[in-house]
Amino acid sequence: MTYGERCCKHPLAMNLLLLQPQDLVSETRAMIQGPRLQHLQEILKASIGDRLNVGLLNGLMGQARIESLENNQATLSFTLDQPPPAALPLTVVLALPRPKMLKRILKNIAELGIKQLYLINSYKVEKSYWQTPWLSDEKIHECLLEGLVQARDTQLPQVQLKRLFKPFVEDELPALIEGKEAFIAHPYQAQPMPPASNAERLVVIGPEGGFIPYEVSLLQQQGLHPICMGERIYRVENALTLLSTQLSHV
Repeated sequence: MTYGERCCKHPLAMNLLLLQPQDLVSETRAMIQGPRLQHLQEILKASIGDRLNVGLLNGLMGQARIESLENNQATLSFTLDQPPPAALPLTVVLALPRPKMLKRILKNIAELGIKQLYLINSYKVEKSYWQTPWLSDEKIHECLLEGLVQARDTQLPQVQLKRLFKPFVEDELPALIEGKEAFIAHPYQAQPMPPASNAERLVVIGPEGGFIPYEVSLLQQQGLHPICMGERIYRVENALTLLSTQLSHV
């Protein structure tokens, strides 16, 4: 099969090969190694001349052709001419979940198109949660990349850790909600869920078991409105997905 024949076919069945700046050897060529190379060889059974969907981290997307394929590296020629999917106009403030759930939530954040995540403390957040290695920059980055690849996105979300509840709510949250509609996912004395919008919004989601009354009161003092998702009580990761789709559209 010639290269011309391959170009008439769809790219290999891979959501996205995400290139990073250190992979680039020129403006149109890249070299990859490690797990991504292993995926090409062992999962996709790639060959020289095959095409792939690619994207540059925090940049454009496009297609690449495999120029060479060896045991320790692959060389690609690529063209980047497509924008990534639009981001959700939603900022999420989330009480730090237990580590096992945190890994899934970080991936979901990137997959959903949320670009701003604040992980905060709360009375019901166990102190041990803040010691998990999954809060290291490396582990957070790893989970976010996995979500981007799944969703065919290149724009890396920003994740910030806020270990002190009251200083964050009183000193930082007012600036974050300026110009936004702001909500607390809280089932008591709450207003119905507002319709989805492409307006900038912020939502605060509590820990398993919810915020204590003092925390809810402090959030309301900053102008946040409680909203209710209905009669069901959801796990945090499911609440995050539902709130993202119910509050925002692009």
